[in-house]
Amino acid sequence: MLLSRVAENVYWMGRYLERAENVARLINSTTTALLDLPRGVQLGWDRLVRIIGGEKLAAECLDSLDERSVMRFLISEVRHPNSIISCVKYARENGRTTREIISQEVWEQVNALYLFASDQAAASLGRRKRFDFLNAIIVHCQTINGALAGTSIHDSAYQFLRIGRNLERADMTSRIIDVPALGLLTDPDDAGANPAYAAVRWMSVLKSLSAYQTYRYRVQVNVRGPAVLGYLLHEGVFPRSVVHCLAAIGNCLAELPNPETPQRSLGRLQRFVHDADIDKLAEAGLHEFVDELQKGLEALHSAVSEGYFRLNQAVA
Repeated sequence: MLLSRVAENVYWMGRYLERAENVARLINSTTTALLDLPRGVQLGWDRLVRIIGGEKLAAECLDSLDERSVMRFLISEVRHPNSIISCVKYARENGRTTREIISQEVWEQVNALYLFASDQAAASLGRRKRFDFLNAIIVHCQTINGALAGTSIHDSAYQFLRIGRNLERADMTSRIIDVPALGLLTDPDDAGANPAYAAVRWMSVLKSLSAYQTYRYRVQVNVRGPAVLGYLLHEGVFPRSVVHCLAAIGNCLAELPNPETPQRSLGRLQRFVHDADIDKLAEAGLHEFVDELQKGLEALHSAVSEGYFRLNQAVA
């Protein structure tokens, strides 16, 4: 069995790489959405801070929530543990301590990502350079995932990395469908009540998860709230849907010894998502549903941690 310390480090390397990529996708899609908003409609950049869950720290670090301040907070703020630069740094550190089990190609790519982000992040806050920088972050992360799949032994270490990656994906999907969509569903007096504006916002939700093209191919209807929610929660063949991420975690757990405790936690979460009534959520209760979903994801993380990483924690 893999040492608990190594298992935990690989798990967190997968989570931090996925988190860096997700934040980059979120910022890019939001910036692009600005170009499609009706005249006079303003986008609150604080929404991005809320999605990441950084309201409290942002209040301490930022004097205002204008675009440039929020970009600094999400891209280059070293005090923010979920900024791109912090996630890349943590991913590299976890990779460095597990170099004996990851391939040379993977380590070189992780190190290249860290060097690139460290060199370019602070200079890429303005719109002129931001898009290219964030796209490069996404490409780097995708390259690392490809190297992991193509050059790593698919043993227990690889399963822990995939568990971390898919937990992080499911968490980000839940966050993205919650904050941007909430006003569209529950506040008829919001500017989002404008059908054209609502469509732009839902397209932004899809594009944040690289889901717009596959949504149009699979669902084959116009971009509407209930259809988008159903796709991002229940579409089993889309790799960033909640159902797909949970199924992938289940496949990984089946390859590990003594998976009973995390499997029970996973099963409860899968039943909760499966039983979700999309039409009702599209009318009311989405925020409460997402809260429960995130609690379930945290419980699953705790079950994995308790079952496989606790020896490392005891030593620490």
